Amino acid sequence: MARAGITVDRLVAAAADLADEVGFDKVSLSALARSFGVRDASLYSHVRNLQELRTRIALLAGGEMIDRIAAAVAGRAGKEALTAFAGAYREYALAHPGRYAATQIRIDPVVFADTPAMRRTAEITYGMLRAYGLEEPDLTDAVRLLRSTFHGYCALEAAGGFAAPRDVRRSWDKAVDALHTALTHWPREAGHAPTGKEHESHA
Repeated sequence: MARAGITVDRLVAAAADLADEVGFDKVSLSALARSFGVRDASLYSHVRNLQELRTRIALLAGGEMIDRIAAAVAGRAGKEALTAFAGAYREYALAHPGRYAATQIRIDPVVFADTPAMRRTAEITYGMLRAYGLEEPDLTDAVRLLRSTFHGYCALEAAGGFAAPRDVRRSWDKAVDALHTALTHWPREAGHAPTGKEHESHA
């Protein structure tokens, strides 16, 4: 590719594709420069360093993921919304392993707060959970339960960690059923008014 054709958006998209191919932890500015046929130094006019590139990949992937989740949960509530949310989450994680890994890194809170896609993630996730009648601090606890369950399952599945003959999709469906039951019968913590101050970046 010609050097003149490099833009920040094209650079980040190429880096995200590379992450899916070789793994997020193996993405480097040198590898990216080679894919564009330029010297490493040519990329520094677009990104300051590898950390900025990693953050941009995370923001791109987070936006893509929440777009899919939002489309899946639109017009749904309760268990239907939870099932759709969970399905879109798992599909993205398995289809885009490098991008998904990027969504798990910690992003500077200032950057996070100024990113529409990340705010949308919090809004959709918390909105879905409020349909279960949850308020803070139970909302944050429930978000952490969903995130740890979804991420743990997807990480194990991607790594081939489920050796039993039971179909992994059937077990996933059961896990979502169990989450619905837990959310419906949530052990609410009384005496705490909702603050809205704490939000996890991903479900």
